[in-house]
Amino acid sequence: MSAPNAFFTETLLLLGGAVVTAPIFKKLGLGTVLGYLAAGVVIGPVLHGIGDGEAVLGVAELGVVFLLFIIGLELKPSRLWQMRRDIFGLGSAQVVLSGLALTAVAYLSGVTDWRGSIVAGFGLALSSTAFSMQILEEQGDVNTRYGQRAFSMLLFQDLAIVPLLALLTVLNGPKETANPLPDLAIAVGAVAAMIVAGRYLLTPLFQVIARTGAREAMIAAALFVVLGSATLMQMAGLSMAMGAFLSGVMLAESSYRHELEADIEPFRGILLAIFFIAVGLSLQLEVIYQNVLFIILAVPVVMVVKGLIIFGICRISGSSHNDAVRIAFLLPQGGEFGFVLFSTASATGGLLSNSTASLLIAIVTLSMALTPLGVALSKRFLTAEKHEELDEDFEGAGADVLMVGFSRFGQIAAQILLAGGREVTVIDYSADRIRQASNFGFRIYFGDGTRKDVLRSAGIDRAKIVVVCTHKQEITDHVVELVQTDYPHARIFVRSYDRIHSIALRNRGVDYELRETLESGLLFGRMTLEALGVGEADAFAIQEDIRRRDEQRLVLQATEGITAGRDMLFSKPVRPEPLVKPKRQMETFDASDGLSAPAQEEPARV
Repeated sequence: MSAPNAFFTETLLLLGGAVVTAPIFKKLGLGTVLGYLAAGVVIGPVLHGIGDGEAVLGVAELGVVFLLFIIGLELKPSRLWQMRRDIFGLGSAQVVLSGLALTAVAYLSGVTDWRGSIVAGFGLALSSTAFSMQILEEQGDVNTRYGQRAFSMLLFQDLAIVPLLALLTVLNGPKETANPLPDLAIAVGAVAAMIVAGRYLLTPLFQVIARTGAREAMIAAALFVVLGSATLMQMAGLSMAMGAFLSGVMLAESSYRHELEADIEPFRGILLAIFFIAVGLSLQLEVIYQNVLFIILAVPVVMVVKGLIIFGICRISGSSHNDAVRIAFLLPQGGEFGFVLFSTASATGGLLSNSTASLLIAIVTLSMALTPLGVALSKRFLTAEKHEELDEDFEGAGADVLMVGFSRFGQIAAQILLAGGREVTVIDYSADRIRQASNFGFRIYFGDGTRKDVLRSAGIDRAKIVVVCTHKQEITDHVVELVQTDYPHARIFVRSYDRIHSIALRNRGVDYELRETLESGLLFGRMTLEALGVGEADAFAIQEDIRRRDEQRLVLQATEGITAGRDMLFSKPVRPEPLVKPKRQMETFDASDGLSAPAQEEPARV
């Protein structure tokens, strides 16, 4: 087979593996990362479809570079400065403590001497930025407190690869007499050059290109900036990912940030997927087979030791139990830079034998593969978050209206009631919301509306109407059931969660229900029509027509199922304008028994 054909065949195998496995593993709840790994194992070691996994991995590492650039775009320099304690405090503690502990484990296992044990221990102390950040992104946890702390540790690990590579020179013995100061000066100079370029050159560059209106030139410029900064850092002895991250941070306050992110995202996604597949391709099944018992013990030992250390330092540094558990299960694996460290130690100086380096790489790869499963397992170790309790005596409680839940919906409704001269007793189970409301002069009682004793203390016996404005559907249903069972005299007005919830509440027999988004959506659509030139009277008539259709669909859906009344929905613009004919047809509909469908001759309705 010719080289071009082989290249295209391998590309098809990589893309096909991603297309097949990602949806399957996502559907199974195992995450796309594990799916890509499985695809790599099947394509490479099992079927031998691609032989040179290392070559694919070298190209696919650009996915990690693009990932760090996009992360940098989300972190303004001021935000990065706020994270400095986590980066250099938490991050350094994790690398040093994990490195020392795993060095001891490696030495006691007898796989290498004390020098090789140091290399193995600190190499295994590094975690996978690609795996961890991909999992955080899939779960939407990048900007959470635990996500930011995990990222801080990963960022320090990227910085730590420089001194760790220098450590190899020291461990090789006195024959290496090179002065490390010039290399350090070059690295510092490269970082300084990146900061200066990012501050004074990058934004003007994109301004010039944007004026030309050439979309492809903007994409090329974005790729040039990412790859150029990554190459500069690599030449200075730092990681390519670090260079891309710094360029992203420098552009975080640029007005072109969102456009850059949109341009880079497709490249990031596909290259990162190929990176995970390449890790699977590089897995040496023969090494695993020859050392299967050792690996069965080594992989969990490494992950447990590392996870316990991460959990401990997170707790000591102020993380909650749940956040510490999440971080500990997210970062126990080995990382991409472990591959670099072990390969370098094997190729130069002989600190590790080739077989030992292959064994360590297999351990790192398997630990990566187990990470998504570990993250899923972490949920079993989470504890219920402690809910802050406030002392409450319910002095002065009792009014015609008892409101359960002071959500944004309830706050607006309460304004109407208070403006109408009516007293409202409000109870809420959020201490923070009660404190915030008190700043505006509201008197809200702390209490759980799903408890009968709380409702009684809040004066439900005197209430004519109970207004339920809670956020969660299950809590709303619990309150409604409790009031209907024990206080049948009270009328119940409910904020529903969605359309299906509205139907369920009607079937329960509540006196009134309303979806939070209905009225605001109707008004928003009417105002948009008016802004497009439709007359105020016509826009109002259209709004009322849609309101009637919505109510009639609810009546049908309550008896015939959720798909009933689909013919009342508009999916195309109605012609001709103005909307006189649909309005007249709607009047015909209103004159009927309220359950029949609109006349068939109504135009432009699907």
